[in-house]
Amino acid sequence: MSSNKNQSGKPAGDSPPPKAVISRLSLYLRELQHLVRDGRLTTSSSGLGQRLGFSDAQVRKDLAYFGQFGHPGIGYRCEELIPVIRGILGTDRGWPVAMIGAGNLGRALLGYKGFARQGFRITAVFDIDPTTVGRTIEGVPVHHFDDLERVIAAEQIKIAMIVVPAAAAQGVADRLVAAGIEGILNFAPVTIALPEHVSTVGVDLAIELEQLTFSVVKKRGG
Repeated sequence: MSSNKNQSGKPAGDSPPPKAVISRLSLYLRELQHLVRDGRLTTSSSGLGQRLGFSDAQVRKDLAYFGQFGHPGIGYRCEELIPVIRGILGTDRGWPVAMIGAGNLGRALLGYKGFARQGFRITAVFDIDPTTVGRTIEGVPVHHFDDLERVIAAEQIKIAMIVVPAAAAQGVADRLVAAGIEGILNFAPVTIALPEHVSTVGVDLAIELEQLTFSVVKKRGG
């Protein structure tokens, strides 16, 4: 195991790491947090990889993009590596989040406590339904969509979640970009067009289920 010479969390080279590496970092973080909750103080690249289905070489290669974090004869100290990965991902500080859409899925997401544990706090919800606007859901006020720009500016929100029907998603995205939003998590089952400076992640639950059915059918031999 490499010595612990560089724990800055900054990429070792000039080029940014592949997106797949960042995705795996999130998985490593979750597993390290689980290990700490289970009372484990240390883990190894092979131990961490086995829990996630990756090789120990893959784990070491991913972490090596950002420095050397292992200790000879010990491996990785969980409570030491967690804040490093959180710093890399930017979740070492709190992020206010706006949600557009307070339907069934939106309300379910508001009730999910995992966001807050990872540093995300939904601070404002927007909708156009007069029976919903003005209410408070899970402690979060529901504003009219017309107030989007004012509330986002006042609360300095940079990340938003789109939880609206597909036909409305692009229009909502355009308003969010104009309001200064820099990252969008899109739950609408449609691809949205965004300028290059705005990051987006799409979550289409039907597509995820299709990936599962593909795997099931393949294992059965078609």
